Amino acid sequence: MHVGLCLLRLPPEVFWRLTPAEFSAMAGGMRPRSPEIRRDGLEALMRRFPD
Repeated sequence: MHVGLCLLRLPPEVFWRLTPAEFSAMAGGMRPRSPEIRRDGLEALMRRFPD
């Protein structure tokens, strides 16, 4: 509800009429996710940026 009413600033009547798929798309759920970093990638970053 916070995302719909506060962050997206949807009027309540619009918010309550959304389907779960519509709400997910509006809230960013349809964006491709960044790939997870594997351990070897993390270790490479730690060597490159030791601070």
